[in-house]
Amino acid sequence: MLSEKTINTIKSTVPVLEVHGTAITTQFYQMLFTNHPELLNIFNHANQKQGRQQAALANTVYAAAQYIDRLEEILPVVKQIAHKHRSLGIQAEHYPIVGKYLLAAIKEVLGDAATDEILEAWAEAYGVIAGAFIGVEDQMYKQAENQTGGWADFRAFRVERKIQESNVITSFYLVPEDGQAIASFEPGQYISVKLDIPGENNTHIRQYSLSEAPGKSYYRISVKREDAILDRPAGKVSQYLHEQVKEGGTLLLSAPAGEFVLNREDKRPVVLISGGVGLTPMISMLNTLAETEPDRQVTFIHAAQNGLSHALRKEVELLTRENPLISASWCYEAPTAEDQEGDAYHKAGFIDLPWLQSKIPSKDAAFYFCGPLPFMKAVNSALKEWEVPASDIHFEFFGPAAALEG
Repeated sequence: MLSEKTINTIKSTVPVLEVHGTAITTQFYQMLFTNHPELLNIFNHANQKQGRQQAALANTVYAAAQYIDRLEEILPVVKQIAHKHRSLGIQAEHYPIVGKYLLAAIKEVLGDAATDEILEAWAEAYGVIAGAFIGVEDQMYKQAENQTGGWADFRAFRVERKIQESNVITSFYLVPEDGQAIASFEPGQYISVKLDIPGENNTHIRQYSLSEAPGKSYYRISVKREDAILDRPAGKVSQYLHEQVKEGGTLLLSAPAGEFVLNREDKRPVVLISGGVGLTPMISMLNTLAETEPDRQVTFIHAAQNGLSHALRKEVELLTRENPLISASWCYEAPTAEDQEGDAYHKAGFIDLPWLQSKIPSKDAAFYFCGPLPFMKAVNSALKEWEVPASDIHFEFFGPAAALEG
């Protein structure tokens, strides 16, 4: 338990963190990697370069300060982050290292404003927060290893099949090299892929949603090739997977993880909305519903650049033909001439509320969505305008969480 003095001191830093939070976390990562370069084998370098990881950590620190007297309110965020930590292999011994450089960064950025009283309060608070993460993650590690077909750390899987799904997305069907059972998962969860890429100094780990229903003898991930765009370099891992990893090759996987999952207890209609490669967890949910709850109404809506980039469309169309309770609609930002022949898509441009309302039978449903951040902001805004209750809106970020407001 934190003392009232510590709580008040932490709360007094909230306005400062709102202004200087990203500067503090940027300084933190610079110090951390300078003194512990081995941790570059865990963190996503691309997110670091784009500033996404720094912003996400700043938001987490800010939230912790705001809710320091009622940390139970941010437990869902703790669990979400803990799932990512477990899938990456973050260990209890990493937390004292992080705490050391976080406090050093606060001191460096705030200067004389970071008094001994403030630093001591944050040291005490960090100990409590780190303890919560360590406890939650310890349970997750045990569950991942001890479940049927489970394992610790990373396990070797063979690429049984590699199938091009669109001009930018390829699916990898992965089976365990040891021939043993694999852990089940909840639709919406992801695995981490760990790669040693020739010519790279550090190991790279990326998380990919499982794009098939659970209960199979394989895992399927469907990976978008991230090409260089403007000031964003090409994705090293996605390029390597697409161009260098062949059928018969080996990938190292963590056990499935993630908090963004289909609520199977809610028997109301389901609405699945995706943009781009954000369709991967939605496809897992869709296939699961088709296999296990064929009497449940499902509306599947997907946005893509055009038909060339639209992955797994035939798979979805087959489900709609087999089950009249499943409907699917496409929105293409820039449809090609071939797309415009017949009824290849249902809307040109971007998803908006009137079109969603024309495709969704009722807002009394469970809504799930995933995709690029601008897409997610637009969908979230539309659902709020429609007055869909917040408790019925569920979403997933690829990479560090960001704000959907604004």
